[in-house]
Amino acid sequence: MSTQLNSGKKKANTINPVKVTTQTVVDMKRKGEVISMLTAYDFTMAKLVDAANVDIILVGDSAGNVMAGHETTLPMTLDHMIYHTSCVVRGVDRALVVADLPFMSYQVTTKEALISAGRMMKEAGAHAIKVEGGKPIVETVKRIVDAGIPVMGHLGLTPQSIYKFGTYKVRATEELEADELVKDAHRLEKAGCFAVVLEKIPSKLSALVTKELSIPTIGIGAGPQCDGQVLVLHDMLGLNKDFHPRFLRRYADLYTGIVDAVGNYVADVKSRDFPNENEQYK
Repeated sequence: MSTQLNSGKKKANTINPVKVTTQTVVDMKRKGEVISMLTAYDFTMAKLVDAANVDIILVGDSAGNVMAGHETTLPMTLDHMIYHTSCVVRGVDRALVVADLPFMSYQVTTKEALISAGRMMKEAGAHAIKVEGGKPIVETVKRIVDAGIPVMGHLGLTPQSIYKFGTYKVRATEELEADELVKDAHRLEKAGCFAVVLEKIPSKLSALVTKELSIPTIGIGAGPQCDGQVLVLHDMLGLNKDFHPRFLRRYADLYTGIVDAVGNYVADVKSRDFPNENEQYK
């Protein structure tokens, strides 16, 4: 996929930002306003993303890939996610911060799931949590929501189940799986989710789900009919050169810019051009 630069586009207004809440995004769907969502994993990047008026910041367990270099998201622990989320929360004034509950922090029992969600809210300061799956986790979602913790769902390609799927190909292309996904979306809404991520599913299916739900859908590789869109920040900024899915649009080429800048620094240090006369104390 070729790099697509959009530096000339109109920038978001950053004056007097109004805090985004779960009710805000539900109201946005009702009003027909599109929801923007990006990942962030640290204070500095969260501050930059928030300044651009992104509506939702997802502290994804994709931190395991882009921050830690793991092949999958599975090695991320609850303590890891609490650390990353707390860093992000400190950098945010406006956006709604949603944190992933990592693999095996909510799948065993509803009690364990509630404890994990509670820690994410109390220790990290998250505004909501996200969990993957449909029917098997409905009771878990209900228990967490009943405790006063907002929950975002996630259907389609669910990365925590990658070894079950065996591939990252598009999900729900067959009628049986598509029908079950629609049912799961309704189950999650009924259980109390305020929104649901739809990942890597056919555009027509995401359009159907979006039309049938009263809560927002956030798409990634799910077409333009969702109520919002999400990308991994490092991918859309071009910091990652090794990931080229069809759904990814790159808005910058920071990989090249950073490598060039560091190379220039190394050259200046080696030649003793840095520090110069104006960059030293006397």
